[in-house]
Amino acid sequence: MSETTDPAIDTARRRKAPAKGTKGRVTMIDIARAAGCSQATVSFVLNNSPGIKLSQQTRERVIEAARTLGYTAPAFEALHPPLPAFEGLDGVIGFAVDQLATSPEAVVAIEGARQASWNAGNVLLVAQTLGDSVMEPRAISALTKRGISALIYMTIFTREITAPDYLYGLDIPVILLNCYTADYAFPAVVPSEIAGGQSSTRHLISHGHRRIATITGEPWMQAAQDRLKGYRRALATADIPFDPDLVVEGDWSASAGYAATVKLLALRDKPTAIFCQNDRTAIGCYEALKEAGLHIPQDISVVGYDDEEIARHLFPPLTTSILPHMAMGQWAIEQLEAPAVVGRGRYPITKLECPLVERESVATIRTVA
Repeated sequence: MSETTDPAIDTARRRKAPAKGTKGRVTMIDIARAAGCSQATVSFVLNNSPGIKLSQQTRERVIEAARTLGYTAPAFEALHPPLPAFEGLDGVIGFAVDQLATSPEAVVAIEGARQASWNAGNVLLVAQTLGDSVMEPRAISALTKRGISALIYMTIFTREITAPDYLYGLDIPVILLNCYTADYAFPAVVPSEIAGGQSSTRHLISHGHRRIATITGEPWMQAAQDRLKGYRRALATADIPFDPDLVVEGDWSASAGYAATVKLLALRDKPTAIFCQNDRTAIGCYEALKEAGLHIPQDISVVGYDDEEIARHLFPPLTTSILPHMAMGQWAIEQLEAPAVVGRGRYPITKLECPLVERESVATIRTVA
């Protein structure tokens, strides 16, 4: 449900420049994917465009991605000379996550944190906690006894959490990844899901679609709620009336995507486009459409979400959005460079962009003469 890791990034990180003989030059699209932002944002940062208001964190993330990938344009090197490695940590950072095996998000976030940690010569120690009330504090205690100088605390599902007391009691910085607390006691980063849902729907609207359906995830999950909010905002902004018949509840699975699509095709006024709120749902949607004799995107357009590996191998390749877990892991490490009052203070929730990856599953709607 997220962007894949490219071994070339690791090579670039170690050598500080692309190895000779690598395929092609580094492009702004490459940097945008690595930084978890749009190509336009990358262009603004690398060209130091005047009058563009971007956060310092976004600028630093783009610059770091460009350095990691070995981007060597003279103008970039002149504007952004390499920075000395940060030496404020003691060499070991802990990373506690509730689940590792069920989905790739945690692995991608860990890889982002690992890349950023190794750049400063620090090692990452990872523990899976399963959110267990007994074993989680023991796992974190084991990390702290190893002498970690900071802790990244991650949940697989984006949500508000009640931070356990032992997090407040730690005498090291704590960063929350994919979760946040109501008291804003810790720096926290999550995907910008409302904006992602809005961007996905707006992309279909820009291709002339007005009869746009969506297949949601499980309604109790914040990601599903926020992507649906984004869908509704995009419709409202375009003055397209919301039709509840075009919203079908799913559970993120391919089988639910299939069943929901069959239901949508049974409507008297069928949709011309379907926004599947994850790529696995889109797999089932594809199957139902093909079974009905419909062609994608000539007869109906489809958009997914998460940019799983399968998305680029579907036929046709699926337009989808990147979950920025790689960038979130990098962001978490970056926060450790800033001085903070441990366990106190009030920190805003940082939301990272979910960039849309345009492939071949969307077409401009055909008008009837």
